[in-house]
Formats: sequence, C-alpha cells, structure tokens
Amino acid sequence: MPSVFLDDFPEPDRIEGAPHPRETAHLYGHAAAQADFLASYRAGRLHHAWLITGPRGLGKATLAWKLARFLLATPADDGGMFAPPPPETLDIPADHPVARRMAALSEPRLYLLRRGLNESEKAVAQDILVKEVRLLKEYFALSAADGGRRVAIVDSADDMNVSAANALLKLLEEPPGNVTFFLISHQPSRLLPTIRSRCRELRLSPLAAGDMAAALDQAGTAIDDAQAMAELAGGSVGEALRMIHLDGLELYGKLVTLLGALPRMDRPRLLTLAETGTGKGNEAKFDLMVSLIDLMLARLARAGTLGMTPPEAAQGEAALLARLSPDPWAARAWADLAQSLSARARRGKAVNLDPAALLMDMFLQIEQTAAMLAAR
Repeated sequence: MPSVFLDDFPEPDRIEGAPHPRETAHLYGHAAAQADFLASYRAGRLHHAWLITGPRGLGKATLAWKLARFLLATPADDGGMFAPPPPETLDIPADHPVARRMAALSEPRLYLLRRGLNESEKAVAQDILVKEVRLLKEYFALSAADGGRRVAIVDSADDMNVSAANALLKLLEEPPGNVTFFLISHQPSRLLPTIRSRCRELRLSPLAAGDMAAALDQAGTAIDDAQAMAELAGGSVGEALRMIHLDGLELYGKLVTLLGALPRMDRPRLLTLAETGTGKGNEAKFDLMVSLIDLMLARLARAGTLGMTPPEAAQGEAALLARLSPDPWAARAWADLAQSLSARARRGKAVNLDPAALLMDMFLQIEQTAAMLAAR
C-alpha cells in the first residue's frame, strides 16, 4: 500500500496507547453513518468523496478503514446473472486477503495520505505537505492500468497546508476513475469550502458510556466508571485514553474538591494543584489540567443554562454545579470566564509562561468570579 516512508518514526495517525485504526477489529457506535454509506452503495449512488467528521477520538479513522476494507473486498456487481447479492453489512472477516494486506500496509489499491517526513527527512512534518499530494496523484496515474476500485484515506484533512489542500482539491474536482476518497476531519469548518462542497459528509456523534467502555476494552484498557469517563472525555475514546494515561479522573476529582470550597479555595490544595504539570516532560499533564478547567467551566455554564446538572464525573460534582451555577445569569458569568481563561492559556503557553503561575492565575480568576456571584 503506497504511503509515506515512516519506518523509523512513530505513525502520526496513531493514538498513544491504542491500536492503529487499521488494526481495530470492531467499530462501536456510529450505526447511522454506516447504514447511510451502505444504503448509498446498495443503491448504486456511491459518492466519490466522503468527509468523515466529528471531534477527535470518536472512531472516524476506524470507520474510514472499515469502509475502505469493504469497498476493496466486496466484488463489484456487473449486472450479470451470476452477480453476488447486495451486501447486508460492511463487515469483512479479519482473515480476508484484503483485510490482511491492509493490516500489513501492503494493499496496492489503497493509498494512505498522512503527514510524512519534513524537508530534512529527520522528523515527521507538522503538516501534510504538497509533495505528499503529488505522490498521491502519481499513484493514481500509475495504478490506472490495473483497473478495479481504488481508495485513498486522508488522515487527517485538517493537517494539510494551503498548497496541499489546493492540490487535493484539484483531484476532488476531477477525480480519477473508480477512486473513492475518505477525508477525516476533526474541524471541518477550517477546511476549504470547495473541498467540503465536493464531499458527502458522514458526521459521527460522541459515544455513549457502554460503547466507550467496549471500545476501551478492545484497546486493552478497562475502566471502572464508564459514565464518568464518558462525561469527561465527551464520548471520545481517544480523549478517554489520554485521560487514563494521565490519571485524568483523579485530577478532575481533585479539581472538584478544590472548587468545593468556593468562594474561597483552600490555599494548600490550590498550591498543590497549581504545581500540576510543572517540570520537564510533564507538558501533557499541564495541557490536561487546562482542559479539565475548561471542561469544568463549560459544565458550570451548561448547568445554569439548562437548570439541571449532568451526570456526575466526580463525587460531589452535582452539588457543586448546582450551588455555583443556579441560574442563567451565573451560567453567563462562567461562560465568559471560560472564554477569557482559554485565551489566557493560549497566550501563556505561547510565551512559555511558568505552568504553575498560569494555573494559579486561572484558579484565582475562578475564585474572583465565585466571590462576585456569591455577593450579588
């Protein structure tokens, strides 16, 4: 299978702690998207380009690989007397020759377009460069004589720089024969409108707690509280794996305990939590702490707006949300603070502000907002 040369580098489209999407045996959830694609195939109205969208970690790439396996392993209906019956499912056995070749990255009719090596070829590039799209175009030209269906997976389309996006657009505008594109996008609004208009969208929704638990178990990670993890991770298996790897549930519990003392937080607890992510090699934990603060503020805003609390993601959270955000007025204050702190975090990270100082500032802003709400 044509792809970028990454033998000595980590695969840029693999989530740490999880099997690669091509190795994932079962896709949990997303029945509507699968049914939509299968119905188009059975009706003979298969679009040449599909845009698979949704937040990170929902299974978009796993779906793309599943659809690619289906297309490459399913015999074409030539309309003859002995044509196979229309398929009832997208599932292809793991021991099918196409499935085995795809798992081994050796299927010649599939092209994987992802971030390759940078210009010096000493590291993986930050973007999908135009040279990678040109290789895709060359592949289509060279493989045209082989006949049969071909598939290209772009993971992810968000990674393309401007030149690469324009080069791919030309392929979508004048697609090669018998080619189906699967573009994966976490933020489709950032893609060129002309790319979006050439694709049919399959939008994936967050996984329910049961599906998330099953997907995590398949990835070799069991969890005790699937509902809490689904709440924190937003129904994203990829985000759940990050949470598990970095002790996210424990961190969120500490955050709930700290905020439970508002309008004035316990200073020793505050200082301890502000030290999260400090030190070399702990950048991921700092990023997670910032994400958890943003999530807490979003849940506060939602609770006040809706007049009800969501399922608890940590013990005591429901009472905390109800007390700190009892009405839409409070909800607006927390929503405004979330926007302000998000901007502060981006600026602080850009100028390499001390992580402890940045978190301390965020906590003090939360304390000031709680005091203002308590005094009204």
